[in-house]
Amino acid sequence: MALPRVEAVIHMACDFASDMAAVDRCLLDALLPALAAQRHRTRFIYTGGCWLFGATGEGATTEAIPFDPLPAFAWMVPHLQRVLASPDIDGIVIHPAMVYAGAGGVFHRFAREAVERDAIRVAGGEAVRWPLVHSGDLAALYALAIERAPIGESYIGASVEAMPVGRIARAFAERFGTARQEPDIISSAAIVAELGEWARGYALDQRLSGAKARRELGWQPKHLDPLREIAARL
Repeated sequence: MALPRVEAVIHMACDFASDMAAVDRCLLDALLPALAAQRHRTRFIYTGGCWLFGATGEGATTEAIPFDPLPAFAWMVPHLQRVLASPDIDGIVIHPAMVYAGAGGVFHRFAREAVERDAIRVAGGEAVRWPLVHSGDLAALYALAIERAPIGESYIGASVEAMPVGRIARAFAERFGTARQEPDIISSAAIVAELGEWARGYALDQRLSGAKARRELGWQPKHLDPLREIAARL
């Protein structure tokens, strides 16, 4: 595969389909040699994810903590290691927290169920905590990584370390006037049966730190109060 001159590549996501590992492997098999053939070194930002860190407990997890991925995403660890170990590119990894934008991203299901159901479903319990990042802040982090990140480094993109999912659901229920403000608690098995094994992440209790990105790259996320944004319909 021949490429025009490329200064940087951002690998941004997977699609959660059953063949996502195979698709990603094929991408790397084609893209890495093509980038290696460039006459100059190319920056390659690979996207990992918060669900590679497993349940974190009370302390905020950092990039130094060993991976404990959900089984559905275990394939991603050797793939990102392959990128970081490649001698022919400048590999960097970004691990986004759960990404939202207004009522979109990871909040989309809540917004839809707030209108379509009499209660919003929450997997695992109201106390399950999600690390969060607004898509605009995440885009800024990718740009900073291209400009400033040392080769071989990884960064967690979490602007909000942890927010109980019950508070998010209740904020959407209040915003849309859902019949029952109290969430409908469902098991992780139920969400898996509906969406697939990858959806176990919705019941994963996590607290992730974005301090390294702030400290080393000068990242300054602007969206720090998702509940206010939900209420204000931002």
